[in-house]
Amino acid sequence: MSSLSPRINTPPVSSPPAASTVAEARGTGRLKQVPEDRRIRERIRTRAISLAGELDKSRPPAKHQLEEHARCILGVLELSDAYLGWTMVALNTAFWHGQVTAIPPGRRLLLLPHCMRNLGLCPADYDQYGLRCRNCGNCSLGTLRELAQRQGYRVLVAEGSPIVMQILLAGQVDAVLGVACLNSLEKALDKILLVGLPSMAVPLLTGTCSDSASDEDWIREMIATPYLAGPPTTRTYLHLLRCAAGMFDAAELDRLVPRTRSGPSLAESNGQGLAGLEPIAATEAIARDFLLRGGKHLRPFITLAAYDAMTGGHASAPEGRDHAASLSDAVKRIALAIEVFHKASLVHDDIEDDDSYRYGLPTLHRKYGLSTAVNVGDYLIGLGYRLVAAQRDSVGAEAVADILARLSDAHTRLCEGQGAELAWRDARQKRLAPLDALKIYALKTAPAFETALYAGLRLAGSAEPYREAAARFSRHLGIAFQILNDLDDWSSNQPNKRVRGTDLVGGRPTVLWALATEALGAAERAELESLAEQGTSDRTVLGRVRELYDRAGVHEKASALVAKHDRRAREIADQIDHGELRRLLHYFADTMIRV
Repeated sequence: MSSLSPRINTPPVSSPPAASTVAEARGTGRLKQVPEDRRIRERIRTRAISLAGELDKSRPPAKHQLEEHARCILGVLELSDAYLGWTMVALNTAFWHGQVTAIPPGRRLLLLPHCMRNLGLCPADYDQYGLRCRNCGNCSLGTLRELAQRQGYRVLVAEGSPIVMQILLAGQVDAVLGVACLNSLEKALDKILLVGLPSMAVPLLTGTCSDSASDEDWIREMIATPYLAGPPTTRTYLHLLRCAAGMFDAAELDRLVPRTRSGPSLAESNGQGLAGLEPIAATEAIARDFLLRGGKHLRPFITLAAYDAMTGGHASAPEGRDHAASLSDAVKRIALAIEVFHKASLVHDDIEDDDSYRYGLPTLHRKYGLSTAVNVGDYLIGLGYRLVAAQRDSVGAEAVADILARLSDAHTRLCEGQGAELAWRDARQKRLAPLDALKIYALKTAPAFETALYAGLRLAGSAEPYREAAARFSRHLGIAFQILNDLDDWSSNQPNKRVRGTDLVGGRPTVLWALATEALGAAERAELESLAEQGTSDRTVLGRVRELYDRAGVHEKASALVAKHDRRAREIADQIDHGELRRLLHYFADTMIRV
């Protein structure tokens, strides 16, 4: 196969993305057309395999880098960039093929799409793991599933299911092979590429909900990828992500944070709830149950990853599994404390916003009452400080004092930001300048990221050389992250959201609101304020708010602000002289900012 290198002028896969190109390189929603002609698909696939052989395999490709290389492939073949998404999947599959071969089939997960079934004839139902295929013979799902299972694969008919990420972080599999439409594969790429998990995929030819067509011979070929024992070659943060998530398994949490009160946990109370517990043990039981409920555990991961970066990057090396597992308990406990503080803030936020659910379950104040929930939140704050302070003999009194000082500063800033939000919500005057909204975001969101990052740096030694840069980076990251949450609140691409515009209904100040009131005329601004005062999730009301937001161009302006803060965060990262830390900061931006 001929080389593509004379036509490639993009940066190597191992280099961090240029700050000026990241925003422009993302967002392929309009570029997900499947080539209808099989011969075109074969030409793209062949070129992708050729190019993948030339790429640096020491680090996983970022999404924007895959896009740059995919554009080069389409340019060489003189094909439309409408095929960009399909080409990116082909290139990602070719990149990881060699590493998948080094993983035993018993450590591979195959994801098949339920939309390949014959909807009219399929007798299968669903459980928590997806479609329970019965191998009835009415479609090819059963045949493909049986083929993979004979080789030892774990198979789920559950594209995009949250259970997939749980399986990955639980350490049950080390590679994912999938079949899905380009929309689903794009979402998967966002997560799997960032994790650094070996992955391969065959896109469906159609995006229909049933009887979807596919290149079935390529699916069979993918499943038949041979096992050739060999060492991993690509750096990954998966081991550290698993370490962060694993700290919140019940047994590991009990080991790292031994209970101070005797008696059963809520899970062990035989369905009696608090009635099955001694009164003095109730607060600890509720708090521990809340810690075990769920979450992304992003903040403890930041601490662990920063510590690893500053101590040689051993846990993120290709063979870093044992290094991640052997991180000291003192480091783990301080990372865990960062999440405990975050969970405390969630309990109090849910009370202040009177939210009904958290992690798919009733919020603590709805389940146990307001007073108990306030008390549990306070308990978690105390637990977090106690966890950090107890590590003074292991990491040194000076390091603990520095981390505690940073935590207390973050705590007060977060309360100031939340206080500003509450003051705005209770005020009669609902005017808010965009700059003021961003200041609230900087207080509410950035301190948690900054503290998690600082803790990891300080545990590894003096953090002073990077303290200011870490603070500025976290500020831009936190602002961009919060604006994206605002945009997601109105997005139709959030399958778990039943209601759009919940921030508006809950009376929370957002940059979208600020941009709208700044751009609209007096009459429309008064109408918007009147609609917001109703505090209703009525579709007609929210539809009109969306019309006013669209007229003010708030979504485009907010996206531009995300790109601006993304760019500034990356510019700060580019100035870091420590290679592992610089790469990690870019990874954080890739993970948390989806322009």
